[in-house]
Amino acid sequence: MTIFNITDFGAIADKKMVCTKEIQRAIDLCEKGGTVYVPKGEFITGAIFLKSDITLRIDGKLIGSGNVADFPVMGYPYEGLDQLCYASLINTTGAPHKNITIEGNGEINANGRALFNAELSDKRVKRGRAVCIRNTDNVIIRGVKIRQSPAWCLHLIYCRNVLIDNIEVHTKYDENGIKYEMHNCDGIDIDACKSVKITKSIIASQDDCISVKSGRNEEGRRVGIPSENVLIENCTFKSGFGVAMGSEMSGGVKDVFVRNCKFENTYSIASIKAIRGRGAYIKNIHYENCSLVNHSTEYGDTQWFRGAIYIDGFYGDKVFDADTPTEVNEGTPIVDGIYFKDITVDTIAGNAIYMCGLPEMNFKNIYLENVTAHGKYKMKVKNIDNLQLINVDVTSDDE
Repeated sequence: MTIFNITDFGAIADKKMVCTKEIQRAIDLCEKGGTVYVPKGEFITGAIFLKSDITLRIDGKLIGSGNVADFPVMGYPYEGLDQLCYASLINTTGAPHKNITIEGNGEINANGRALFNAELSDKRVKRGRAVCIRNTDNVIIRGVKIRQSPAWCLHLIYCRNVLIDNIEVHTKYDENGIKYEMHNCDGIDIDACKSVKITKSIIASQDDCISVKSGRNEEGRRVGIPSENVLIENCTFKSGFGVAMGSEMSGGVKDVFVRNCKFENTYSIASIKAIRGRGAYIKNIHYENCSLVNHSTEYGDTQWFRGAIYIDGFYGDKVFDADTPTEVNEGTPIVDGIYFKDITVDTIAGNAIYMCGLPEMNFKNIYLENVTAHGKYKMKVKNIDNLQLINVDVTSDDE
């Protein structure tokens, strides 16, 4: 295996030097099956672009330059729509790729605190990510820390056969526990991907810890690529909003398994978000052997987050009418087959359990077995067909 050390191409661990060209040259010249190596030290860079059949080994730090001029504008999916975005720190192009590995003991720091306001102020262009891998078969991301993205931190789009193992993602606090003061900074977004495994990882997020998505509304239905066959296991979530399905899910989301995970001071374990206009489906979703303990009152029930376990057909609506049906059409989503087994919830914020389907298309086949849940409020249920409760105990502070 050939090693292409970025320092051999002129990269210097000097905060005064932006090493984008030097790192990109190492990538471009890397032989098939070779490794681009980032040694110990802090290397400042703008956007870099990976190619097929290489490993990016990071034992030092890659740090975003903080200058928007170092991140070209590109077209790619974000929030379920194809739109112009600033490039991420680590990218692939939209062309098909295969066999890309990012690994090591080092860190990818997108320097989002410096980029956030500058990128946000450009109303024509959406913010970039720390890592965005598109249209790639056989992706491995292992061992590294990823932090401080201007928007979603690790974004996988149209990928197949993905392993994310033993990584850390930090989008809420810096190394010293100080808030980044940014918003909409998910940890990991699985976007229209197939066969994804996330294991033994720590996600401390400002927003959804992990979100499984597949496009928005008519555009998402036209593309029609579901996220499916996703396994999330043996992970720890330290802030944020748990593991979400949607709300961009217009290509469909199915066969997702979340098991053996701990949620510490997160607002929710699970959120199933399927709203009018999306269409498609969320089905066969399993949460098993998971626990949540939340002592934080930073968040309460809002239109964005309504419970520690929640299934919501009116996600994002401050005011809504859950009794009056509208016309069923291609934009009407289906939620069918959501399973919670061996779950414990203890939260001082909001509802222990919240479930509200659509009056014109009740969500159906929701199963809770061996669930113990305590919240500020108990359980609210509406527009759910075939809700089965087996050995379920729900208590609240207002009893």
